[in-house]
Amino acid sequence: MIKNIVKVILLTTFLSNAQNVAKPTDLVEWINPLMGTDSSHELSNGNTYPSIALPWGMNAWTPQTGNNGNGWQYTYDAKKIRGFKQTHQPSPWMNDYGQFSLMPIVGKETVDEEERASWFSHKSETVKPYYYSVYLADYDVTTEMTPTERAASFRFTFPKTDNAYIVIDAFDRGSYIKIIPSENKIIGYSSRYARGKLNNFKNYFVIVFDKSFDVSSVWSDKTKMNVSELSGSHISGLLHFKNLKKGEQVNAKVASSFISFEQAEINLKEIGTDNFDTVKQKAKNTWNKTLERIQVEGGSIDQVRTFYSTLYRTLFFPMKMYEIDASGAIIHYSPYTGKIMPGYRFAGTGFWDTFRALYPFLNLMYPSINKEMQEGLINDYKEGGWLPEWSSPSYSDIMIGNNSASVVADAYVKGIRGYDIEKLYEALLHGANNEGPQATGRKGVEYYNKLGYVPYDVDVNENAARTLEYAYDDFAISRLAKLLNRPQEEIDLYEKRSLNYKYLFDPETKLMRGKNKNGSFQKPFNPLKWGDAFTEGNSWHYTWSVFHDIEGLSQLMGGHKQFVTMLDSVFKMPPVFDDSYYGSTIHEIREMQIANMGQYAHGNQPIQHMIYLYNYAGEPWKTQYWVREVMERMYKPTPDGYCGDEDNGQTSAWYVFSAFGFYPVCPATNQYVLGTPLFKKITLNLENGKQFVINAPNNSDENKYVEKVKLNGKEHKKNWISHEDIINGGSFNFIMNNIPNKKRGTTEDSFPFSLSTNK
Repeated sequence: MIKNIVKVILLTTFLSNAQNVAKPTDLVEWINPLMGTDSSHELSNGNTYPSIALPWGMNAWTPQTGNNGNGWQYTYDAKKIRGFKQTHQPSPWMNDYGQFSLMPIVGKETVDEEERASWFSHKSETVKPYYYSVYLADYDVTTEMTPTERAASFRFTFPKTDNAYIVIDAFDRGSYIKIIPSENKIIGYSSRYARGKLNNFKNYFVIVFDKSFDVSSVWSDKTKMNVSELSGSHISGLLHFKNLKKGEQVNAKVASSFISFEQAEINLKEIGTDNFDTVKQKAKNTWNKTLERIQVEGGSIDQVRTFYSTLYRTLFFPMKMYEIDASGAIIHYSPYTGKIMPGYRFAGTGFWDTFRALYPFLNLMYPSINKEMQEGLINDYKEGGWLPEWSSPSYSDIMIGNNSASVVADAYVKGIRGYDIEKLYEALLHGANNEGPQATGRKGVEYYNKLGYVPYDVDVNENAARTLEYAYDDFAISRLAKLLNRPQEEIDLYEKRSLNYKYLFDPETKLMRGKNKNGSFQKPFNPLKWGDAFTEGNSWHYTWSVFHDIEGLSQLMGGHKQFVTMLDSVFKMPPVFDDSYYGSTIHEIREMQIANMGQYAHGNQPIQHMIYLYNYAGEPWKTQYWVREVMERMYKPTPDGYCGDEDNGQTSAWYVFSAFGFYPVCPATNQYVLGTPLFKKITLNLENGKQFVINAPNNSDENKYVEKVKLNGKEHKKNWISHEDIINGGSFNFIMNNIPNKKRGTTEDSFPFSLSTNK
């Protein structure tokens, strides 16, 4: 009997250990680019597409299952592929710009997207960040593609046929194609875009084949024209390849430019004479080198896959929109002026989402790319007059806030230097005190600066959410002002404004509430009502948006005990809602409803930091519990692996940081608030050459609670760790337990920064 018990124990231990990955290698192979693609307009499980690209590349490529112009350009449940599309799309809600596609077909001459679409199966699809392959069943053709930053290689394997074609679709809303048979080349441009006003916008492309093609055609919409060059609303090219043997391959090198055909030819040199397999290997090497900044050890197979799949998503947006000319100079197309300008530029991100964790993540792990991004913001301001709040690729009239203040301030607070911070600070003051076009600056700013809040009854939508975000943004400005030694009265002004959140606190409900111009609170008030005074959430979600002064918020609620009760209530309440502001149940509401976490809505950004706030009130073990709950239940390395919009790396950055065991609750400070590490060991290979090692050797699914923490061998009693502690390198050791330690982190001297108590 005893022997049998011992055998069971040993077997259980063996199986448990066997399920853990000691130290994964070839990290790019752990990524599932299809994570989040099982999404729709009604329900988002990520709203992602398989992005075949290099980190922060100017272009990405994706198989296209949706019709032309559909923001859901690839969905996991689709049955047919219409083309292989160059994309710059940050989100289906934002849609795309400058897109064009290639599609191989056999048999009938057609460019029509419905007629050319082919059945495919995920069983004959290979999806890697650096490589994509799929079998197109209707044509017996295999398509492969692999990227560089501004170009890509394609390889099409055809059956025996005399009628092989490749369709080049330059999309509608203004396009051009010219076929040059003598050079096995086709050039063209797409001027399609979905957001903003773009001046003189074109995405120029050049495609060079390794085989000659027969008499080919240019089409206007669905009409074949007897010309080799044409511009119009919707232009496509149809290239005809004859006498192909079974298994014969046609290779194509593709590059594009927002500047000119000549620059597209320069960008094509990223491939040069490399064959397809060489481009593929270089792309894989680039991914592994980028991913190797973070080495996890001692997690389950699914945890490793989820970690690197979410890390992959943090490394795309914003995309490079700058190019390198023949002399080696960095230049870019300006959507504001329509001219070619010197210097860096990036596009494809919304700061309302990404100021929270994505930019802090870049500042910690990839600061050099964010230095380029900060220089790009300077050019946005110089050329357009404002900092973007949603760039796609110009100013976009969507979302709220003035969160460029956070993005700029956090980079400087975290030590990034070597760019004109004074010009950026000038841009912050301009944006903070003026209302600009296309959601730049601050809507309702005159009321905010005069009254301290944006009133509910002055026809400014989402007014309470704006007030709360402006107050935090003013805090970010005040922190940067201190570092820049600005006049004290200027520092004081923005620090005082950062307390404006107090105007909206309703002592009766202990929640944030819209306030009228005369100082009375909005009536009626339903804290479960989405929208209205808030943005894609309700009062229970936005009340916690006082990132910089959680202690002040806690005292308004009646102290730490009452504050914790309010936090607990978020999870205890049923997921009921009032969607009357929208007139229907928007997908964000549905995602909260089905998650079985009460009013907690992790699928959208406003509440994602809230779980960490128990650290500010002496009950950090509740943070540890809920962080692990969200990580285990809301993220999977599967097509339905997110619980809402992924949003340009933000929801992924939450996971990556949380796996580290800490999270940047308040960007523009140097603190990360502690949670619970996910792996037994994580090594951060920092850009300065140092290593920071997070150890939790007895970590497990059961041992989710933090018993004790040591920083460089000394007990660490604080509920936070500083940026400097990390970038200086060292060790951060967690002793884990299966029961919470209700003594650690309970005293006020262990709490993270709050403006009210940390002058």
